[in-house]
Amino acid sequence: MQILDGTATSAQIKEQIKKEVIDLKASGSKTPHLAAILVGNNPASEAYVGSKVKTCNELGFDSTLLRLDADISEKYLLDQVRRLNEDDSVDGILVQLPLPGHISPDVIINNINPEKDVDGFHPITQGKMLLGQPSFLPATPYGILLMLEHYKIDVTGMHCVIVGRSNIVGTPMSVLLSRNANPGNATVTLCHSKTRNLKEMCKSADIIIAAIGRPKYITADMVKEGAIIIDVGINRIDDPSKKSGSRLVGDVDFDAVAPHCSYITPVPKGVGPMTICGLMKNTLTAAKQPKGKYN
Repeated sequence: MQILDGTATSAQIKEQIKKEVIDLKASGSKTPHLAAILVGNNPASEAYVGSKVKTCNELGFDSTLLRLDADISEKYLLDQVRRLNEDDSVDGILVQLPLPGHISPDVIINNINPEKDVDGFHPITQGKMLLGQPSFLPATPYGILLMLEHYKIDVTGMHCVIVGRSNIVGTPMSVLLSRNANPGNATVTLCHSKTRNLKEMCKSADIIIAAIGRPKYITADMVKEGAIIIDVGINRIDDPSKKSGSRLVGDVDFDAVAPHCSYITPVPKGVGPMTICGLMKNTLTAAKQPKGKYN
């Protein structure tokens, strides 16, 4: 069993990005600029956005963080997004989810300029991905592809079971792993909480990507010997032994499942750091490409 170390892998990828940014600056080209919007003070969102801004600084990117109160109107948030759309210095726009209940995430995402949609959530972005056209890939699936590539895991012909059908991870992951590319060419089954024979589906899988948002949902009796496990879940559970009273676990029962795997990602330090790499690579691409395609 080999651990797929997201922290070490992301460090190598970030070094490559950093060198490219140095070369861009030396040639007089534009410095990549990511603008993030954080609405409210959700602790998890604070941590996510903080790590993204910190990574921008490490890589030599410019970054802007807009902190907005939780009670702002949807119109006010839209005005901020549109202002960033029109700011030529900004290459990528990230609106941290979840948003307060009175603000529609679809409305906000649909108003981000697709040229700056470095999270890969806009309908135009996802439509181009579905058609196999050049586009920003959703950051978490992109990060998973980067990890598979780094570890030279060839998924061609493998049966991949994805547990979770969100538009952020599960559905785009099913498209990306089934396309004629590397990594890709897998046979993909997209499952969810209402799949009747989920255990049997998982048991037949060469690769399981768990993204259902339920702690320790994938158990040892659902995994065949030698399977590859990618755990996207980040769940906080009670743990009196910890000073904080809680700890993070994935959607996979790691301790029970790991002995049966050929490869497995830990939680934390698995997919999370790779998601940030995907976001940064998208922002770098946005800075380099000509603007005005969608105007």
